[in-house]
Amino acid sequence: MRLDDLDPSKNVRDHGRGGGGRQFGGGGGGLGLLLSFLPMLLGRKMGCGTILLIGGAALAFMYFGGGASMLTGGGTQAGGSGDAVAYDTQEEIFAGQVLASTEQTWSKLFQANGSRYQPTVINFYQGGVSSNGCGSASSAAGPFYCPADQGIYLDTSFFNELETKMGARGDFAKAYVIAHEVGHHIQNLEGTANQVRQAQSRASKAEGNALQVRMELQADCYAGVWAAQNANRMEPGDVEEGLTAAHAIGDDTLMRGAGQRPVESMFTHGTSEQRIEWLKKGMQTGDPAACNTFARGAVR
Repeated sequence: MRLDDLDPSKNVRDHGRGGGGRQFGGGGGGLGLLLSFLPMLLGRKMGCGTILLIGGAALAFMYFGGGASMLTGGGTQAGGSGDAVAYDTQEEIFAGQVLASTEQTWSKLFQANGSRYQPTVINFYQGGVSSNGCGSASSAAGPFYCPADQGIYLDTSFFNELETKMGARGDFAKAYVIAHEVGHHIQNLEGTANQVRQAQSRASKAEGNALQVRMELQADCYAGVWAAQNANRMEPGDVEEGLTAAHAIGDDTLMRGAGQRPVESMFTHGTSEQRIEWLKKGMQTGDPAACNTFARGAVR
């Protein structure tokens, strides 16, 4: 994916190692990919709608609720009113460029509907982080979106896990991760996320999981919309990279890979087939209105 002409977004912060360290001063107002091989975390609620990739042996599930230039040393900087610090790595620069592209895309789409897009912020960290409103997480948690502070949390070492553990290679697979998390931010801005959390609070676990599946599939579709809106930046093989990543993180594929029998009532992110279907729908239409996974009969 051709993003080299884009300056990385200023809407980033760097929490350094273990959740402390410096911050990037970018503001931002106000999206997962959790690939898990750990023991079950069923019933735990987090302020993110993500899937995490970690080394272990079983699949983890969680509800959405809670109730994602130059290198260091004089390279590209992010910041606003606070201290500006260079991006640390090429992976962070790439993430910042993807974020900048999503900002351009969603600003245009929101404006076409008579509203103003409020960008999310990527919070880079290493090892672990404490978010404002969604608790603490380690890198094992993978990328996640926190609706309480409208921020994406990303340890870019996840990209290596995505490639080596899941076989999802290529820059577009990484971009899909970030665009999916931005999709959760769109849901937060639209009020969808809050409506789903309220419905989940009244639902059984199986019903809540089914709602979460629709949330994740819509975020996949929104990622596809972003890709379609940036077709001029797409390169041969990008679509295949995205579809490979979507297949790799389907609940059924993850459960089989963990030696478990897929159980639909425990799915929280959708099957590989569903994730591919909705990512493709976004790519084919380029229209957020086509991403209504909550319509009757939309999810099969």
